[in-house]
Amino acid sequence: MQNNEIKNQLLSSTSSSSNKTLLIALTGATGFIGSTLLTKLTDNGWHVRSLYRHKKGRTPKKSAGVEWLAGELNDENTLDTLVNDVDVVIHCAGAVRGINQTDFDQVNEAGALQIAKAVSRQARVPKFLLLSSLAAREPQLSFYAGSKWRGEQAIKSALKDFNWTIIRPPAVFGPGDKELLPLFQSIAKGFAPIPAGKNRRFSMIYVDDVASAIIHCISNDIGCGKTYEIDDGQPNGYDWDKVLTISAKVLRNGAAVRKIPVPITLLNLFALINFNLAKLLGYAPMLTPGKINEITHTNWVCNHKEFDQMNGWQPTFGLETGLAEIFNANSAKFKVG
Repeated sequence: MQNNEIKNQLLSSTSSSSNKTLLIALTGATGFIGSTLLTKLTDNGWHVRSLYRHKKGRTPKKSAGVEWLAGELNDENTLDTLVNDVDVVIHCAGAVRGINQTDFDQVNEAGALQIAKAVSRQARVPKFLLLSSLAAREPQLSFYAGSKWRGEQAIKSALKDFNWTIIRPPAVFGPGDKELLPLFQSIAKGFAPIPAGKNRRFSMIYVDDVASAIIHCISNDIGCGKTYEIDDGQPNGYDWDKVLTISAKVLRNGAAVRKIPVPITLLNLFALINFNLAKLLGYAPMLTPGKINEITHTNWVCNHKEFDQMNGWQPTFGLETGLAEIFNANSAKFKVG
């Protein structure tokens, strides 16, 4: 049977469920991607039970269709409550900053395993979707990349007989992003510090498109037991020159941007200093030797064609349209010209 025939049959068999008011369990709902996804899920008319970490003075904003549940990923009882009688579990929670392997593994591996086990204990086992990272493709590069890969393996092991799907986005950008926003702010001011050396290619994706890909996946019930890479559809990804050209057009009305190559040795020095300061002062660093390994890796290009062929998903935003949205949302943070 041809792929299109299979796809049509699957879409036909699940069209009624896509119109159903689903009950969805979501972790990471207060994060950059998770908060966008939460809005999209409730806009779709679905009810969401969202796990959040309780902190003094922190109260999630009440909104229609959202039930907040305070707890941790290592709390078995809380996780059982979270996933009880839901239709879908979406695991977005993850650690992106840390000093050692344990900092990442206790969330990205052990946390994923614990929620997968909670899913497997349910009398009516829900669908499970793990939002991973393209970094999992290269687990040797950093503690983070390794932890994301191990988290994927934990899911596959705990839910091998059940309905699971893994999605790996590349670099995600959008309003609320704290990693790429400083770079775009620099570009808006006319300069761009970027890693020197070999030409590197990488894919990107706008945060709303990550959310739409997840919604397509759970709505169509397609791709179970598979791992997918998704991106914004840019053929062969981007290089830095392409990013600077597009960014200058959007953020500087086409005015030139000065590219400032930063030697890798200097980046490594900054990362090492930051890493040691983090250990001394007790904060979770973003810039570490492992992060430099990720940044300087030559190929982070992915392709969403397989995912698209399974469920008809298409990205809406390219880098140009995505940057325009970021600029509109963060105009006070940009100095253009």
